[in-house]
Amino acid sequence: MSGPVNGPTNGPGEDIRVLLVDDQELFREGVRVIVDAQEGMHVVGSAGDGLEAVRLVDELEPDVVLMDIRMPEMDGVEATRQVFSPDRAARRTRPVRVVVLTTFNLDDRAATAIRYGASGFLLKDTTPVMLRDAIRTVHAGNAVLAPADLSTLLDGQFRARAAVPPAYASLTEKEREVFAAVARGLSNTEIAGLVFASESTVKTHVGSILRKLGLRDRVQIVVFAHEHGLVG
Repeated sequence: MSGPVNGPTNGPGEDIRVLLVDDQELFREGVRVIVDAQEGMHVVGSAGDGLEAVRLVDELEPDVVLMDIRMPEMDGVEATRQVFSPDRAARRTRPVRVVVLTTFNLDDRAATAIRYGASGFLLKDTTPVMLRDAIRTVHAGNAVLAPADLSTLLDGQFRARAAVPPAYASLTEKEREVFAAVARGLSNTEIAGLVFASESTVKTHVGSILRKLGLRDRVQIVVFAHEHGLVG
């Protein structure tokens, strides 16, 4: 996994840069109109297949990629894997988030894309408001589906649990409490009440967890917890 990035890096007043990936041009253009109409975000490019998507992520450095699952040449799952490959992540000067677009709720392919680094998925018939909110949510480092749905998806992905990496042992007792709460999908506000700390302190703990475990964001904490059987 790539190094940690806790939250957006855009400067004050800088728009969220969005890349659209779908093999249907009419769909792409419809989404472009919706995104460009929102305050604080704009479309920087579009691609019709996964191969082109990977190239444009390298070239345009978008903040958020809306990635269709089923496409010719290379599907959205493989494109997501390549976008988050260690060599590409090491060359990247700004973080990128991927939201998978699918026509099926709780799609197994979407679950695999989340394992590879996607921040969640949206159904392709979602509303403009939900699309706008999803872009802002993943840009902030959060998932775009309910914790229960994310757990349901990931439970089916890890039938054989991997050994817990040594890095997990470096977490302090308080960080392990926060880790467990994040893995359950709790917000910083909810975690603050649970561990009797301020939200800023919780945010600091989350940042430390990401650094120690080499994870990108909160979604990857959830994936890590499921992969290693640390969801209790």
